[in-house]
Amino acid sequence: MASSSPLTGVILVDCARANASEGLAIAAERCGYGNDTARFQTALRTACSDMNVEIEGLSDLEDDDPAAVRAERGMNVAPDTPSDL
Repeated sequence: MASSSPLTGVILVDCARANASEGLAIAAERCGYGNDTARFQTALRTACSDMNVEIEGLSDLEDDDPAAVRAERGMNVAPDTPSDL
């Protein structure tokens, strides 16, 4: 759902990250910047800078490690047999 007014700060970064995989135009619209992608990118860089995070663009916020992959990591801890419970 698109914001009715332009988001700023941490909320903007969170929204942008959530929509990064959809592309610049959609992320800008959903974060309240409509078709003004230049203003969206400027606000996003400013918000990230305020958080001491340096980004080149929206693609830097894309999740390179999807949840499905993260879920497969780790190890299973279980007894060898049901009687060992």
